[in-house]
Amino acid sequence: MKKRSITLAGHKTSLALEIEFWQALENIAAKKQLSLPTLIAQIDQQRQNNNLSSAIRVFVLANCSAQKQG
Repeated sequence: MKKRSITLAGHKTSLALEIEFWQALENIAAKKQLSLPTLIAQIDQQRQNNNLSSAIRVFVLANCSAQKQG
């Protein structure tokens, strides 16, 4: 697990994710030409009731699944 601090909506928060998820998230951000905080903010805005770390993991898995299909 790797912990990082980011600012979302003007508030500092820390996220703990496995290194592989951080790497995948960085790759997705680069492909979308977004900064990592911007991509995380988008995920944060779209998540429902689950916590942000879980929402990020689901986003990464969905993105990987979509790449395999198309």
